Amino acid sequence: MALIVQKYGGTSVGTVERIQQVAKKIIKHQQAGDDLVIVVSAMSGETNRLVALANELNDRPRGRELDVLLSTGEQVTIALLCMALQQQGINASSFTGSQVRILTDNTHNKARIMEIDDNKIRSALANGHVVVVAGFQGCDKDGNITTLGRGGSDTTAVALAAALKADECQIYTDVDGVYTTDPRVVPEARRLNQVTYEEMLEMASLGAKVLQIRSVEFARNYNVPLRVLSSFIEGGGTLITAEDPTMEKAVISGIAFNRDEAKLTVLGVPDHPGIATQILGPIAKENIEVDMIIQNTGYEGTTDFTFTVHRNDYDSALKVLQKTAESLNAREVTGDNKITKVSVIGVGMRSHAGIANTMFETLANENINISMISTSEIKISVVVDEKYLELAVRSLHTAFNLEKA
Repeated sequence: MALIVQKYGGTSVGTVERIQQVAKKIIKHQQAGDDLVIVVSAMSGETNRLVALANELNDRPRGRELDVLLSTGEQVTIALLCMALQQQGINASSFTGSQVRILTDNTHNKARIMEIDDNKIRSALANGHVVVVAGFQGCDKDGNITTLGRGGSDTTAVALAAALKADECQIYTDVDGVYTTDPRVVPEARRLNQVTYEEMLEMASLGAKVLQIRSVEFARNYNVPLRVLSSFIEGGGTLITAEDPTMEKAVISGIAFNRDEAKLTVLGVPDHPGIATQILGPIAKENIEVDMIIQNTGYEGTTDFTFTVHRNDYDSALKVLQKTAESLNAREVTGDNKITKVSVIGVGMRSHAGIANTMFETLANENINISMISTSEIKISVVVDEKYLELAVRSLHTAFNLEKA
């Protein structure tokens, strides 16, 4: 008998009919002898509807009250799914994050899980119940409802799997696994049977929307086997796990991309120690995350400094940078919010030379200019003009033979 944590996203439980289909899938697993803990999101579109209601009344609703409101979406789903299971004669118990006592910090709207009390869940499982838990939410030490931010149900599921020492955490979504790249861009993209935590972390951080990055970090930190499956198509999905030294590694596992990039450059800043802090400190104070950074070699006592931010933060970052540039007597500030980041990822890069050259040569052959480059042990990322995104991804996918198993 295995203990399985399953998570179903908003599209998987988007209608009563789909909730009934999820119930049937759960019953199959239970009949196979598994103990099941189910984590669900709000029904598709419900969180957006609740946010819109809040904004009609208050253009800047307080975090605490917004969390009270948003947490109701998952509460609806857990009740409906338990009703569907009970209709089929299955014992099922629903729990909100507060009832389980998923303890978080007190950062409303993007709280982090600190601790989980698994006693109620284990008791319900011991009594033969399917346990259904609301994702995306918890409570702080004072009992205030908190939410974990977008994609937080993935994090809830993996955290519960870690606390319960589950045999596997299965994330059911509207795709049937992790692909070598987005099939909407490259129809020949291939589903991967297995990837490592490191590869998945890079893919998630670089724009792949399959899993929320915090959930992958949790899985890696607690060694939780994580599987991505489709709610609508039968299949084995993709297993995300620790690197297996016996596993034959592809050089490159996938091509990730992020359309939501913007670039800012301050020209002619004084070239002295601490200049990076002087430029990026005010950006950080505005809670704007910086991604790639390039500082040119100094010339005649000045240097140019370039960095990227999320496109939604572009206007705010530009205003901050213009003020900073004025205080530093910099020559000019420029920006570009029509860029994209394309990355090749693979643990096999550690033992293979020439990956960067193949990437750069492929893009050059397509006359695609690279404006920024960053690397890590298992990834190379480049910034290119947005108009070249699909051409870059398709050409790199072909160059690394990713359509072949």
